Amino acid sequence: MTNRRNPAPPAATLDINCDCKEYVIDYLAKSFPVRLMQVFADEDGNLRSEAMSDGDGNPVFCPRAIAARDALIEQLCALPPIATALDAIIEHFGTDAVAEVTGRTRRLVLGRDGEQRLERRSPSANVAEAQSFMEGTKRILVFSDAGGTGRSYHADLGARNQQRRVHFLLEPGWRADNAIQGLGRTNRTNQASAPLFRPVTTDVKGERRFISTIARRLDALGALTRGQRQTGGQNLFDPADNLESDYARDALSRWFQLLYDGKLEATTFANFVERTGLRLENPDGGLTDNLPTIQRWLNRILALPIALQNAIFDEYLGLVEARIEAAREAGTLDQGLETVRVDHFTVLTDELLRTDPVTGAETRLVSLEVTKHLRPMRLQRLVRTHEIGSPHAIPMRNARSGKVALSVPARRLIADDGAVIERRRLLRPLKSANWTLQALSESQWEEIGVTAFTSAWRAEEVEAAKSPVTERVHLATGLLLPVWKRLPGDHVRVTRLVAEDGQSIIGREVLDLDLAAIAETFGLSGVAGPSAEQIGDLVLASGKPLGLASHNPLTVKRSLVGGEQRLELTGFSPDRLDWYKNKGCFTEIIRYRTRLFVPVSRAGQILPGIAIGH
Repeated sequence: MTNRRNPAPPAATLDINCDCKEYVIDYLAKSFPVRLMQVFADEDGNLRSEAMSDGDGNPVFCPRAIAARDALIEQLCALPPIATALDAIIEHFGTDAVAEVTGRTRRLVLGRDGEQRLERRSPSANVAEAQSFMEGTKRILVFSDAGGTGRSYHADLGARNQQRRVHFLLEPGWRADNAIQGLGRTNRTNQASAPLFRPVTTDVKGERRFISTIARRLDALGALTRGQRQTGGQNLFDPADNLESDYARDALSRWFQLLYDGKLEATTFANFVERTGLRLENPDGGLTDNLPTIQRWLNRILALPIALQNAIFDEYLGLVEARIEAAREAGTLDQGLETVRVDHFTVLTDELLRTDPVTGAETRLVSLEVTKHLRPMRLQRLVRTHEIGSPHAIPMRNARSGKVALSVPARRLIADDGAVIERRRLLRPLKSANWTLQALSESQWEEIGVTAFTSAWRAEEVEAAKSPVTERVHLATGLLLPVWKRLPGDHVRVTRLVAEDGQSIIGREVLDLDLAAIAETFGLSGVAGPSAEQIGDLVLASGKPLGLASHNPLTVKRSLVGGEQRLELTGFSPDRLDWYKNKGCFTEIIRYRTRLFVPVSRAGQILPGIAIGH
């Protein structure tokens, strides 16, 4: 029965802010120091302080402290609310486009009239939302630990939505195992394509702590799963992301020493100790032997002001990357398993290296002819990510080769003596590399105009993508653990080749210049070393010296002279200099010593004649 005398009141406008502002304000109101303090000396002469009271025992407050507290509270109350990441995504894209699979039973959503309304969600909502994403009705999926357990969101061949997933890892938290489990929800078997993982962080360098934990766990999985290491890091993270690796720990020890010696710019030893509360110095002077672990140091860094965090991390990461770069150049950096997609490959030779006496498992050396299309970086993508022509993105061209590159800032390195090594990264259509400013200034790279740069980049881009390239690849496959240390070569690289027709093969890559050593080690007769025509290219590519021939004392090595890479011959006979010159070589006196070089452009024609006629 309707009560006509007392009509129902109109519905109130729902205006709810879901943030933690009230907790901060309550904390300030109750804990902000506003009492006056007086200083006195105790019986031992130590200065102490106590709260002041009036004659009746009532506390005495400081007017300036009260005014500062009230002004801070007033300013905080005036700030607009900051939406959570989940609510911001739903508000921006709308509930019609976003499938939410979380543990929330209620949420605030915007109606068509632009006003908020409270929406209740049943437990079955997660099932319906996940199904709408897999069927392609909703293109965006947001899932959490609570809503993502026991489900799969990969591009399953049986699902209607088989588009490639781009998985953004947002707010990974402290539990690395949960984050790794979440990554596995979009990367499973029977999928049309593997996902792209995109970890999301802000410019607060302390957040690297969370990404580091996940990277360390992935590296540990790679070490535990043996064989193909399919569940390892898969190059998802850069080696510098793992702040708990041997490189990072060694860099931290050096960072402490540089901090104690006063060779760092971000902070001083006394300031760092005072802010973090860490005990780093012995009572008698010098650094303590019991320095903090990387985990404890990272946790203390998180409590520092953001600007100081970033400055400390920049110097620390400079030390880490210096060690990683050195390991990469030496060929000792374990980058895990790399998957290389090719058009197709053909097995040329298949030699047996070893048969296990217990299991009968075989280790084989397989030579493949691989054909693949190159995928150069498009100019459109380069323009979207860099402002070409600005001081941060300088167009350059190599005066010798005519190739172009875009010079952009790269992280600086910190040497063990504290010296700062500034670097630039040269972006090219097919590859990129970091150069120190000194090496760049001594090279043939020079600045050019934007118009000439874009025209040359387009030409290189078209030329690179015009036709497929064919190369020969050698892989040691099968049971590798018993023969791992017997395989020559410092550049250890585990590769999986995947062809478009579904064929795949995995193994440790073997360089051409190591084939002769393998043949000698395992007693193979059908494996030959590189020919004299190939030696020049192999030495330039690997940097490893190579003998010209078994009966020839000459060694071909790569040498940096005047900022350019040259092919140098060592072990030559001084009385035959004229003969070498007639073959096409040239000499140069450097520091009162005559050195013999082979023109790089004609090495393939000159070296065979020297190998035969020596």
